[in-house]
Amino acid sequence: MKFEDIEIEEVDFEAMLEESFKKSESRNDLVTGTIVKIDEKDNLVVVDIGGGRDANLSLDEIKDEEGNPLFKVGDEIEVLNQGRGRISYKAAQAKAALNEFIAEYDEEQEYIIEGVVTKKNKGGYVVEVDGLEFFMPRTLSYLSSKPGVDVIGKKVKAVIVKVDKEKGSVVVSRKELIERDKAKTDEIVGALLENKDPVVGTIKKITSYGMFVDVGGIDGLVHYSQISHKGPVNPSKYFAEGDEVNVVALEYDKKKRHLSLSIKDANPDPWADIDSIIGVGDTVTATVSNIEPYGVFVDLGEDLEAFLHVSEISWDKNVKHPKDYLENNQEINVEVIEVDKEGRRLRVSLKNLLPKPMDAFTSSNRVGDVVTGTVTSITDFGAFVKVGAVEGLLHNQEISWDKSKNAKSELKVGDEVEVKIIKIDRDAGKVSLSKKALEDSPVKAFAQTHKNGSIVTGTVKDKKEFGVFISLEDNIDALIRTEDLHPLKFDEIEKGQEIKGVISFIDTNTDRIRVSVKRLERQEEREAMEQLNLDQDDSMTLGDAFGDILKK
Repeated sequence: MKFEDIEIEEVDFEAMLEESFKKSESRNDLVTGTIVKIDEKDNLVVVDIGGGRDANLSLDEIKDEEGNPLFKVGDEIEVLNQGRGRISYKAAQAKAALNEFIAEYDEEQEYIIEGVVTKKNKGGYVVEVDGLEFFMPRTLSYLSSKPGVDVIGKKVKAVIVKVDKEKGSVVVSRKELIERDKAKTDEIVGALLENKDPVVGTIKKITSYGMFVDVGGIDGLVHYSQISHKGPVNPSKYFAEGDEVNVVALEYDKKKRHLSLSIKDANPDPWADIDSIIGVGDTVTATVSNIEPYGVFVDLGEDLEAFLHVSEISWDKNVKHPKDYLENNQEINVEVIEVDKEGRRLRVSLKNLLPKPMDAFTSSNRVGDVVTGTVTSITDFGAFVKVGAVEGLLHNQEISWDKSKNAKSELKVGDEVEVKIIKIDRDAGKVSLSKKALEDSPVKAFAQTHKNGSIVTGTVKDKKEFGVFISLEDNIDALIRTEDLHPLKFDEIEKGQEIKGVISFIDTNTDRIRVSVKRLERQEEREAMEQLNLDQDDSMTLGDAFGDILKK
């Protein structure tokens, strides 16, 4: 209930109470009657209340917890006369209890009650406390009388302000307690805001957005962004209800009566002197506080938190989820790799403190070694093969001498393959592998029967700006460079066309062959001259020789 919603009205309380008693003098009296009839069918008890008058009482009022009647016909029973032939046994008990309370009431002592509003009348409300009914005037209730606001059933606290032993009435005031609490709150809040010194509070309730903390008898909210210098945190991960914490007051909204508190401002800010606390390269012990798919947040103590990216957890590049390596509350040693004072951000690495797989790999493996590995992933450009703790790349061009084959067509994840190490880049942490290197090169076999100067015929496979690729026997490719095509014209050459040439270059190490049409023409001229020299005698003239060549 907001104070601005409460209606306060100046009323002659004594006159109102007197009028209430006058109207009830003819009823609400305790009388002793005799039970003359118990009608279970109609659930009624008929009681002779004297003067030749009978009154009806509900049978349920005189039943025990098991449903059995407490009285029988002829028994005397004390009831409350409610008028118009209505009486109540339970009301009589309450009246008797109230009279007993009034008789024992000590005026020197203060009585604070907590009860439920059960009735409402023109003058105020009836508050029931353990069967006793107290009267609370509307002007002392601080309860809203706005239409649509139902106060029946509301739990209230009030203080007894008047007891009339002669008339058997007790008056209570909720307003008195609220005004006291308001004055106390203003006093406490004023002191908190004035000195700004940290004070000890007790956590009463923890929610998703913060914690309610009792400070000197009043509650204030510590928003989750005001808990730690780390930034917004989940309070339930760090505190429990009943914990004591140091807090300072930030502000107080008088209209909403809302006190804002801060835990982090009650403690030193570690970022103010971060350079003396931690630095890049330091090894520190941290506690895993939160695990996400992209990395892990770790608590370094000193109200500092750091981020451990998933790529910094292990040298294994196939970390699927950090939870496969770490768990909450686990203590780990990490290396500080970044201190961003302006951004208030720390980054750490776990793998930097672990042995590098490449170091172990290079100590036992060399270029040219044949090893067995397991395919871990397949890409458009090749496959990654894990050899020990290191992954090497088996590029598509190293899968087979048959260039139509690649990693996707020949391998699947989980396959064990035998490969040769063809390159190790220790600084970059890269290893290149080859499967085809374990087989004889088709070019090497080709070189057994062919050499520079051998005449070959091939089919045009592809054209580039720098030349034409032709396919020789056994699907071996050779290059005819543009300058070696003469007398053929580059623009007139088509795919599938057969071209005859002479081998000008064979390199079995790089599996490269070059063919020249231009050299073929010169070579055929030389061969023709050699043949003529053998077939003709020494008297043949040069003109005769060239004449025969021209005829051919």
